[in-house]
Amino acid sequence: MHDSTPLLDRRASRRALGCVLLLWFSALPAIADPVLIAHRAVGTNEVSLNTTRLMFSMQRSQWPDGNPVRVFVLPDDSQVHRDFSKKLLSLFPRQLRRVWDRQLYSGTGQAPATVANETEMRRSVAATQGGIGYLPSEMIDDTVHVLSIR
Repeated sequence: MHDSTPLLDRRASRRALGCVLLLWFSALPAIADPVLIAHRAVGTNEVSLNTTRLMFSMQRSQWPDGNPVRVFVLPDDSQVHRDFSKKLLSLFPRQLRRVWDRQLYSGTGQAPATVANETEMRRSVAATQGGIGYLPSEMIDDTVHVLSIR
């Protein structure tokens, strides 16, 4: 006859490990979805998805009122940058990087200004006329203007 005790012990151990991992991952702080932000003087409350993509791909250099756009981004390896690219722009970060590199190396354009972290993003957008960027929603304060994407 075959003893099934070791098999049952392994299954119970796996279940216990699964429960521990589930509890551990659920205890991690959730990163809020990024939102589009702009300088407080930007005269609009919403922009189209196409306009937002054009601004962040450095192919649209002016706001609808004619003022210049200054784009700020986080480093490529930032989770907020990846979430912004995928969730709000529906683009992979590598697609944006390819566009920026092509324009930079061909001399036909420039890359956006890269800031080190979310605090610097908020500070840079708030201090730059025509500035646009993104932040996790919990980082929003009254120094920046939130834009909706339609």
